[in-house]
Amino acid sequence: MIDHCCDEMTRQAGWRCREHPDVFACPDALVRFEPRFREYGLIVHDGGSASREIAFCPWCGARLPRSQRDRWFDALDALGIDPGQDEVPPEFEDDRWLREGLAAPASAGEAPPRSG
Repeated sequence: MIDHCCDEMTRQAGWRCREHPDVFACPDALVRFEPRFREYGLIVHDGGSASREIAFCPWCGARLPRSQRDRWFDALDALGIDPGQDEVPPEFEDDRWLREGLAAPASAGEAPPRSG
């Protein structure tokens, strides 16, 4: 489980709507959180599935963790897996790959991802 920066971000990142199973279709959904990349984004309600990555929490102002997207692709590449063509192992579908140390360490000066 991810420890988000504040209660409001925890609520927004875990937003679920009974009427709209897809967060991009729900007008009340504001934040998209992608656990496998540890990426936060504001949802662009234009009928698609776009979001705009954010670096700071809109509610408490805390700096959010850096995206781990590049490390995700690098870790899969090191295993000889092309996510566009090959089956991605289940531990790479969420943040387990980070928690279980399946990727190279983060760059110097980069804080390790938080998990609870």
